[in-house]
Amino acid sequence: MLKFLKNLFDDNAREIKRLQRIVDDINGLEPEISRLTDEELRGKTAEFKQLLANGQTLEDILPRAFAVVREASKRVLNMRHFDVQLIGGAVLHEGRIAEMKTGEGKTLVATLPVYLNALTGRGVHVVTVNDYLATRDSEWMGQLYNFLGLSVGLIVHGLDWEERRRAYNADITYGTNNEFGFDYLRDNMALHPEQLVQRELNYAIVDEVDSILIDEARTPLIISGQADKPTDLYYTMARIVPRLTKDTDYTVDEKAHTALLTEEGVAKVEKMLGVANLYDDANMELTHHLNQALKAHALMKRDRDYVVKDGEVVIVDEFTGRLMFGRRYSDGLHQAIEAKEGVKIERESQTLATITFQNYFRMYKKLAGMTGTAVTEEEEFRKIYGLDVIVIPTNRPMIRQDLPDLVYKTEAAKFRAVVEDVAKRHATGQPVLVGTISIEKSELVSGMLKRKGIPHQVLNAKYHEKEAEIIAQAGRLNAVTIATNMAGRGTDILLGGNPEALAQAELRKKGLTGEEAEAEYQRLLAQYKKQCEEEREKVVALGGLHIIGTERHESRRIDNQLRGRAGRQGDPGSSQFYISLEDDLMRLFGSDNIAGLMDRLGMEEDVPIEHSLITKSIESAQKRVENRNFDIRKHVLNYDDVMNQQRELIYEQRRRVLTGENMAEHIKDTIATVVGRSVDMYAPEGVHQEEWDLAGLLEYASQFYLPNHDLKVSDLEDMGRDALKDELLERALAIYKTREEELGAETLREIERVVMLRLVDEKWMDHLDAMDQLREGIGLRAYGQKDPLIEYKFEAYEMFNNMIASIQEDVVRYIFRVNLVAPQPEKQRVVVENRYQEEGPPKPVRKEQQVGRNDPCPCGSGKKYKKCCGRGA
Repeated sequence: MLKFLKNLFDDNAREIKRLQRIVDDINGLEPEISRLTDEELRGKTAEFKQLLANGQTLEDILPRAFAVVREASKRVLNMRHFDVQLIGGAVLHEGRIAEMKTGEGKTLVATLPVYLNALTGRGVHVVTVNDYLATRDSEWMGQLYNFLGLSVGLIVHGLDWEERRRAYNADITYGTNNEFGFDYLRDNMALHPEQLVQRELNYAIVDEVDSILIDEARTPLIISGQADKPTDLYYTMARIVPRLTKDTDYTVDEKAHTALLTEEGVAKVEKMLGVANLYDDANMELTHHLNQALKAHALMKRDRDYVVKDGEVVIVDEFTGRLMFGRRYSDGLHQAIEAKEGVKIERESQTLATITFQNYFRMYKKLAGMTGTAVTEEEEFRKIYGLDVIVIPTNRPMIRQDLPDLVYKTEAAKFRAVVEDVAKRHATGQPVLVGTISIEKSELVSGMLKRKGIPHQVLNAKYHEKEAEIIAQAGRLNAVTIATNMAGRGTDILLGGNPEALAQAELRKKGLTGEEAEAEYQRLLAQYKKQCEEEREKVVALGGLHIIGTERHESRRIDNQLRGRAGRQGDPGSSQFYISLEDDLMRLFGSDNIAGLMDRLGMEEDVPIEHSLITKSIESAQKRVENRNFDIRKHVLNYDDVMNQQRELIYEQRRRVLTGENMAEHIKDTIATVVGRSVDMYAPEGVHQEEWDLAGLLEYASQFYLPNHDLKVSDLEDMGRDALKDELLERALAIYKTREEELGAETLREIERVVMLRLVDEKWMDHLDAMDQLREGIGLRAYGQKDPLIEYKFEAYEMFNNMIASIQEDVVRYIFRVNLVAPQPEKQRVVVENRYQEEGPPKPVRKEQQVGRNDPCPCGSGKKYKKCCGRGA
């Protein structure tokens, strides 16, 4: 009865029951589909495409398509989808998140909705967290898609434009979140339609969806160009800051991640730099460099926040422990760290294009995701992405034992206990995986194990290349592996070892190729399969893989990921977290009462405590941090949404120009807008006609839309506002028509296209910079009892309108003045702007026809050629 009531009110159970009916349909088709020949099975792809063309929906053909994929997988990959994997596939097709435990075969699950949605021919993107997984999955699952007649593309770092275009034109494209995002930005900086690589953003399945859409959500993707700023000041500040004393000259707030100078510190720095007032307007740049140097010195720790590799500062992802090549801290912080570490400072950059992952992935028509841990963040997925989370049952019951946390008074005592536990289990042969939250801590544990003489593997961001290889063998007899919390995500830990990985590693050592290599591989595989099977039985008898967490992470989800490395597919396993009161989470967010309680109880350093009060305190600390981080991400998104609306408008306009839409009508509308705006500016409504600034209007008109006009103030004095607009617009459109006749319609269209793209890009870059500056200071409005977000929206709207007006004015000005130059020796035409007379003597404009000495000078001065630019020729 209790079970019935639970299911009645449990949405997840209801959904699983509904999806089970679809699975029953698929299973009913299996006998019929399994009788098909390979050729007939392949032919199903064309049959499905025809059904879709005839008006059937993807939902109509889902059971048959899934049954075909399952049968093809049996034949090609020797893997048959479990029923729970079919449920996962249906969830992904519906545009939701499937939470599936580690080892449940998410990579195979994705093949079902990927195949189904690829039948539309509109493209499917499978997004992974790194190049290794994208390459592995595209090659591994690619065999299945190729068998069924679909093409597969791969987007990884280092591909050229043509290779990217080919990959995106495939039915299915695998790649990393970074590559997809950067390609979107690059497409929106292209100057020719043939430079575009991406097609529409149709359907994406995001693997490790929590990592990409939550952990990395606050990190914007930025394409930047070099800004010409000197780097000497960074080195100067890097020498000054270490001479300051913590708590006397500056204070550090780790919770808020800030470091601030005290009055004494300001006085000391002023003396060192020889300036009277550090906060004077003239010293703003000094102050900025000093603040960044202080942050680099006091808050950014080597081997935790970044590593120095090959003379380069590389950021370490705080969630995955992976190195983020190509990523840089913004606002000069990266340069400050480079100066602190004494490596070459890369020049500061200017943002050319930027987008957050939140806004990039929300552009897909349909988005789905899969991960082992999503339910704790369901509220965020629903609010920000409109994604539900469905928890998929495991194929076999989960029998892992999650032991209660052990809490120690000091960090040193905790690590001693961890090493003792590892030594004890290693002596029996049980494999152990130790999870740490930073490179520094993983190396500390490694040093302690070395002193104990326990052989082990270290897996952290410094050994990124060997990640999958090391993690695949973490379940072998006697194996001890130390890993940063999420290292090796996406790679299965098989108890007893992974025979394929072992055979491949051995084959690489032998350096064989061709048929000889294939024969040797099969021999090695058989040998290792037998060995791994024997080891597996021993490991199972010892209790499976044991997970040790050396610290609780800010997010419960990351702890669950570490736990999830053990107990796959019904395997035995266990997990336990070791905590100390000196851990960051406990120190910054835990209750102060706990330390006092331990002191009152007279707890010894090496004696752990297990108490419900402690566990509750840890969980409430984690919930507090999770809520705080969600608020920060939501806050970032609220601001970025303002930018996103502007970005979408600009990019949509840009795409229309780029793809060759005839811009003549748009240019005429732009001319009318600029003329109307100029009349509103110099002859405003509601102001008496005698007070109109007609001289200013004519000056403005000659600058922008009536070059070399012969109008006088007296010609306009008797006109009303409407007549004034009509007269100026008529004249401007007449000049535009003359330009079209002179240059030819086709040539003018090309000029308009190039001019608009160049101007939009230039103004958009400046706008991004201005928006950054606005964002920096907008928080101060709160002191004036104003909501900074509302103020930001208002100011951003004003700035955007000003940018659009500036683009319109410059487009008209350029198009009315541009001439074609035929440079020698190339034949191609280039667009240039004629210089104004006040900018220096006019330059001769070369034309293909020779200018006669008595002809009017082509520079537009009105003089004869021989008396103007042809003088002395």
